[in-house]
Amino acid sequence: MRQGRRAVARFWSAFSLFAGLSVLAFVLAATSAASQFTPFSRGSQARNILEGSWQSCREVDGRYSERVYDHVVNGAGQYEVHLGPHNEFAIFQSVASEHRDHASAENLLSPYRIETEAGRATHRWEIPSLNLAFTVTLAGGSRTDCDNWFILLEPLKKPSH
Repeated sequence: MRQGRRAVARFWSAFSLFAGLSVLAFVLAATSAASQFTPFSRGSQARNILEGSWQSCREVDGRYSERVYDHVVNGAGQYEVHLGPHNEFAIFQSVASEHRDHASAENLLSPYRIETEAGRATHRWEIPSLNLAFTVTLAGGSRTDCDNWFILLEPLKKPSH
Protein backbone atom coordinates (compact mmCIF):
# COMPACT_ATOMS: atom_id res chain seq x y z
CA MET A 1 0.00 0.00 0.00
CA ARG A 2 2.84 2.38 0.86
CA GLN A 3 4.55 1.70 -2.46
CA GLY A 4 1.37 2.67 -4.27
CA ARG A 5 1.18 5.97 -2.37
CA ARG A 6 4.84 6.66 -3.07
CA ALA A 7 4.32 6.00 -6.78
CA VAL A 8 1.36 8.38 -6.82
CA ALA A 9 3.35 10.98 -4.89
CA ARG A 10 6.27 10.67 -7.34
CA PHE A 11 3.85 10.98 -10.27
CA TRP A 12 2.30 14.18 -8.88
CA SER A 13 5.71 15.56 -7.98
CA ALA A 14 6.97 14.96 -11.53
CA PHE A 15 3.73 16.31 -12.99
CA SER A 16 3.95 19.46 -10.86
CA LEU A 17 7.57 20.01 -11.92
CA PHE A 18 6.63 19.56 -15.60
CA ALA A 19 3.63 21.89 -15.28
CA GLY A 20 5.70 24.53 -13.48
CA LEU A 21 8.46 24.40 -16.09
CA SER A 22 5.88 24.58 -18.89
CA VAL A 23 4.29 27.69 -17.39
CA LEU A 24 7.72 29.26 -16.88
CA ALA A 25 8.67 28.55 -20.51
CA PHE A 26 5.40 30.09 -21.71
CA VAL A 27 5.88 33.22 -19.60
CA LEU A 28 9.48 33.63 -20.76
CA ALA A 29 8.44 33.19 -24.39
CA ALA A 30 5.66 35.72 -23.98
CA THR A 31 7.98 38.28 -22.41
CA SER A 32 10.99 37.42 -24.54
CA ALA A 33 12.65 39.66 -27.01
CA ALA A 34 9.69 40.09 -29.33
CA SER A 35 9.43 43.54 -30.86
CA GLN A 36 6.83 45.62 -29.13
CA PHE A 37 5.05 48.81 -30.08
CA THR A 38 3.10 50.94 -27.63
CA PRO A 39 1.04 53.60 -29.42
CA PHE A 40 0.41 57.03 -27.97
CA SER A 41 -2.75 58.83 -28.94
CA ARG A 42 -4.26 62.20 -28.36
CA GLY A 43 -7.79 60.96 -28.98
CA SER A 44 -9.81 62.57 -31.75
CA GLN A 45 -7.24 65.40 -31.97
CA ALA A 46 -4.53 63.00 -33.16
CA ARG A 47 -3.17 63.97 -36.56
CA ASN A 48 -0.13 61.70 -36.51
CA ILE A 49 -0.09 58.49 -38.50
CA LEU A 50 2.03 56.49 -36.09
CA GLU A 51 3.31 57.69 -32.73
CA GLY A 52 4.62 55.66 -29.86
CA SER A 53 7.34 53.72 -28.18
CA TRP A 54 8.91 50.82 -30.05
CA GLN A 55 11.30 48.24 -28.68
CA SER A 56 13.68 45.99 -30.62
CA CYS A 57 15.18 43.25 -28.46
CA ARG A 58 17.94 40.75 -29.05
CA GLU A 59 16.50 37.29 -29.77
CA VAL A 60 17.99 33.99 -28.62
CA ASP A 61 19.91 33.74 -31.92
CA GLY A 62 21.57 37.14 -31.29
CA ARG A 63 19.60 39.05 -33.92
CA TYR A 64 17.30 41.94 -33.09
CA SER A 65 13.56 41.91 -33.71
CA GLU A 66 11.79 43.94 -36.39
CA ARG A 67 8.25 45.18 -36.89
CA VAL A 68 6.63 46.27 -40.14
CA TYR A 69 3.70 48.69 -40.28
CA ASP A 70 1.64 48.59 -43.49
CA HIS A 71 -0.23 51.81 -44.19
CA VAL A 72 -3.40 50.84 -46.05
CA VAL A 73 -6.06 53.27 -47.27
CA ASN A 74 -9.36 51.93 -48.67
CA GLY A 75 -7.83 48.46 -49.02
CA ALA A 76 -4.79 49.64 -51.00
CA GLY A 77 -1.30 49.52 -49.50
CA GLN A 78 0.25 52.99 -49.70
CA TYR A 79 3.60 52.32 -48.03
CA GLU A 80 5.26 50.20 -45.37
CA VAL A 81 7.42 51.30 -42.45
CA HIS A 82 10.10 48.97 -41.09
CA LEU A 83 11.09 49.42 -37.44
CA GLY A 84 14.35 47.58 -36.83
CA PRO A 85 16.06 45.37 -36.51
CA HIS A 86 18.14 47.14 -33.88
CA ASN A 87 18.88 50.66 -35.19
CA GLU A 88 17.62 50.24 -38.78
CA PHE A 89 14.59 51.94 -40.29
CA ALA A 90 13.01 51.83 -43.73
CA ILE A 91 10.03 53.19 -45.63
CA PHE A 92 9.06 51.63 -48.94
CA GLN A 93 6.45 52.94 -51.33
CA SER A 94 3.61 50.39 -51.64
CA VAL A 95 3.18 47.25 -49.53
CA ALA A 96 4.87 43.96 -50.42
CA SER A 97 4.40 40.49 -48.95
CA GLU A 98 8.12 39.66 -49.05
CA HIS A 99 10.70 41.31 -46.84
CA ARG A 100 12.74 44.07 -48.48
CA ASP A 101 16.40 44.86 -47.94
CA HIS A 102 16.85 48.07 -45.98
CA ALA A 103 20.08 48.82 -47.88
CA SER A 104 18.27 48.78 -51.23
CA ALA A 105 17.67 51.89 -53.33
CA GLU A 106 13.91 51.39 -52.81
CA ASN A 107 14.27 52.41 -49.15
CA LEU A 108 13.21 56.06 -48.98
CA LEU A 109 15.25 56.65 -45.81
CA SER A 110 18.90 57.59 -45.98
CA PRO A 111 20.72 56.89 -43.82
CA TYR A 112 18.69 53.84 -42.87
CA ARG A 113 20.94 52.85 -39.95
CA ILE A 114 21.07 55.34 -37.08
CA GLU A 115 24.37 55.56 -35.23
CA THR A 116 24.34 56.23 -31.51
CA GLU A 117 26.69 58.60 -29.75
CA ALA A 118 27.10 58.23 -25.98
CA GLY A 119 23.90 56.16 -25.90
CA ARG A 120 21.87 58.84 -27.69
CA ALA A 121 20.46 59.08 -31.18
CA THR A 122 17.80 60.96 -33.08
CA HIS A 123 17.02 61.46 -36.74
CA ARG A 124 14.25 63.04 -38.84
CA TRP A 125 13.55 62.24 -42.47
CA GLU A 126 11.19 64.11 -44.77
CA ILE A 127 9.66 62.18 -47.66
CA PRO A 128 7.80 64.71 -49.85
CA SER A 129 6.67 62.05 -52.36
CA LEU A 130 4.54 60.45 -49.60
CA ASN A 131 3.90 63.71 -47.68
CA LEU A 132 5.60 62.15 -44.64
CA ALA A 133 7.99 63.15 -41.91
CA PHE A 134 9.48 60.35 -39.82
CA THR A 135 11.38 61.01 -36.59
CA VAL A 136 13.08 58.43 -34.37
CA THR A 137 14.71 59.08 -31.00
CA LEU A 138 16.55 56.51 -28.92
CA ALA A 139 14.93 56.40 -25.50
CA GLY A 140 16.11 54.92 -22.24
CA GLY A 141 15.06 51.51 -21.06
CA SER A 142 15.59 49.02 -18.32
CA ARG A 143 16.77 46.12 -20.50
CA THR A 144 20.28 46.17 -21.91
CA ASP A 145 19.34 43.66 -24.63
CA CYS A 146 16.74 46.03 -26.11
CA ASP A 147 16.77 49.28 -28.05
CA ASN A 148 13.86 51.54 -27.09
CA TRP A 149 12.83 54.13 -29.67
CA PHE A 150 10.23 56.86 -29.66
CA ILE A 151 8.86 57.11 -33.19
CA LEU A 152 6.70 59.71 -34.87
CA LEU A 153 5.30 59.32 -38.39
CA GLU A 154 3.32 62.36 -39.40
CA PRO A 155 2.12 64.15 -42.52
CA LEU A 156 4.42 66.92 -43.74
CA LYS A 157 1.37 69.05 -44.45
CA LYS A 158 -1.20 68.57 -41.72
CA PRO A 159 -4.91 68.56 -42.65
CA SER A 160 -6.61 71.87 -41.85
CA HIS A 161 -9.81 70.59 -40.23
